[in-house]
Amino acid sequence: MGRVRRLPLEELAPYLLAAPPIPGALSWNTVFGNAQPVEIEVGFGKGLFLLTSAQARPDVNWLGIEIARKYQLFTATRLAKRQLGNVRLARADAHLFFRDYVAADCCQALHVYFPDPWWKKRHLKRRVFTPEFAVQCARVLKPGGWLHVVTDVAEYFQVITDIVARHTPLKRMTNAEGSSPAVGQEYLTNFDRKFRLEGRSIYRAGYQK
Repeated sequence: MGRVRRLPLEELAPYLLAAPPIPGALSWNTVFGNAQPVEIEVGFGKGLFLLTSAQARPDVNWLGIEIARKYQLFTATRLAKRQLGNVRLARADAHLFFRDYVAADCCQALHVYFPDPWWKKRHLKRRVFTPEFAVQCARVLKPGGWLHVVTDVAEYFQVITDIVARHTPLKRMTNAEGSSPAVGQEYLTNFDRKFRLEGRSIYRAGYQK
């Protein structure tokens, strides 16, 4: 996972968001200490998108959700070394986290970049994009909020677009700002870098509530 030397847990603690033991909508003001708009990335991996976005847009609060503890700690170290205070990282299943802890109409944007396609048929249920997840995405977005999706897998992209179209009121937009690298940012994520250097096709979609 690179040569980033992990900092002690006590230095990473401000970045690690622990889900409360009892379900209930989180207060973003409490989590971040301010009332800035919130955007969530599901499956942040090594944290490149969160890192660059938090620096480029300090007026936004960023929450990353990742099921792997090693990536949570790796990314927290990268954030701590740059003293970025507008990011929190939750180690959780995004399906359950959205359902149990994210209030309706509270997020400015959601970002789902290069989700695991889970190729084997018996593993398809592990895919992040299910009808239930899409419904939760639509629920937590503010009116006018955006859902950004990027994948290198054509079949999965078709599944995602079909699910969003069938199960949510979100409208697919042609000016899907946010699902492509920002000005001065070469890649969205580490996977974006890897796949584009390999010459793979990248599929992007942006939806607005």
